[in-house]
Amino acid sequence: MYTYNKLYINGDWQLPNTEDTIDVINPANSELCAKTPSASIADVDKAIAAAKYAFAQWSATTPAERSQLITAIADEMQNRIDDFASAISTSMGCPKHLAFDIQVQGAIDAFRGYADMTSYVDESSTEHGVMQCHSAVGVCVLINPWNYPLSQLVGKIGPALATGCTIVAKPAEQTPLQDLILAEIFDKVGVLAGVFNVITGYGFKIGEHLCSHPDVDMVSFTGSTGAGIKVAQAASTTVKRVCQELGGKSPFIITDDADLAAAVRYGVEDVMINSGQTCCALTRMLVPESLYQQAIVIAKAVAEENVVGDPQDENVTMGPLSSSLQQKRVLDYINIGIKEGAELVTGGPEIPARLQQGAYVMPTIFTNVTNDMTIAQEEIFGPVLCMIPYSDEQEAIKIANDTVFGLSSGVFAKDANAALQIARKIRAGQSYIQGTYFNSHAPFGGFKQSGNGREWGVEGLREFIEVQSIIIT
Repeated sequence: MYTYNKLYINGDWQLPNTEDTIDVINPANSELCAKTPSASIADVDKAIAAAKYAFAQWSATTPAERSQLITAIADEMQNRIDDFASAISTSMGCPKHLAFDIQVQGAIDAFRGYADMTSYVDESSTEHGVMQCHSAVGVCVLINPWNYPLSQLVGKIGPALATGCTIVAKPAEQTPLQDLILAEIFDKVGVLAGVFNVITGYGFKIGEHLCSHPDVDMVSFTGSTGAGIKVAQAASTTVKRVCQELGGKSPFIITDDADLAAAVRYGVEDVMINSGQTCCALTRMLVPESLYQQAIVIAKAVAEENVVGDPQDENVTMGPLSSSLQQKRVLDYINIGIKEGAELVTGGPEIPARLQQGAYVMPTIFTNVTNDMTIAQEEIFGPVLCMIPYSDEQEAIKIANDTVFGLSSGVFAKDANAALQIARKIRAGQSYIQGTYFNSHAPFGGFKQSGNGREWGVEGLREFIEVQSIIIT
């Protein structure tokens, strides 16, 4: 069992201002797998004060110094790849053999890439008698989710460090271990005290204080749209910058001249990876009416290829959901779908006896779904795919855009050019065409209620920068 009794504040492991702890439960077997401190308001104040004090010195470092430090951290992350994979698999259920690539290696590679982006904040330009300069935004509170806990953290700390910001990180209480391992790495590498602080705690206890604190300059939050609204409300009292990556109900349009077998396989696998706990998952598959029955047969077969079970078993392709609470939420949605009249072709609310000790949900596919159903409009965040028929391209685009969300989308057509023409008509922050995958160079974020701002790429870096204009003539 992992046991941490201290918080990482101001370059030191410090006892919290409370004896309260958080029990981290292994969702595969419902057993206790870790204990961490449950931070108090006083602990939050201490961490923010440390970050504020460190900002002046850290933001004055050179791009070369920041680049060297990011590289050193990435090297040490690589040395501890097994620790990261084990911790994430144990606390959130991703099969360990898959966690190396899905959860960890990609995050390390992406973080290393920020070593080449440290000069951006020091760049300036002069035009029309105006010099435009960049400055680090300041003290940043980073609130991260449990579904990709290291990747989401890296997508925030990478640009924060590269631009000279200081950090107070709060992981989800379900998955705190990777943040604490990273704190050990920062400590070993010798990062300036106060640059990186980790507060483990319950959001309902310390979240509002983190977001409303007057010494915090920016809040970067990833999570549900409902929680994002609360973050924005708390942050608004001190008029700070808020960057939010929120929910999604992303459409995947398959055209009548696409490679149907390849397209459907891609769509099903995209939804089932990480047990369906992916915010940009293409959970609404839009298929031409003429190909709908064929697509159902293919989708059912692909879904049933999954091996559901113990995440420590190398033969398993799908572990449990992150918690019993999340399991209940997903099963409730499945039952709503059945009640609304959607047809189950595989999966459903029943859990095999061998899996009932954990937070498992079987790969589930609904057909005869209409876009006004709850399961087609609300984010389920589990291994549940809705298959929706359409009559022509115009109707497909209309269905795709008929949602309060706009995080992601996908198109599989005859070729990339045809797919691109459709993708540009979908109101979403990203689109994956012809079976492409996540790319850390691509700005990530959504339209509508899927959030504000962007992560990853140069656009993600800009979120951590203020622009200063100096009028020369």
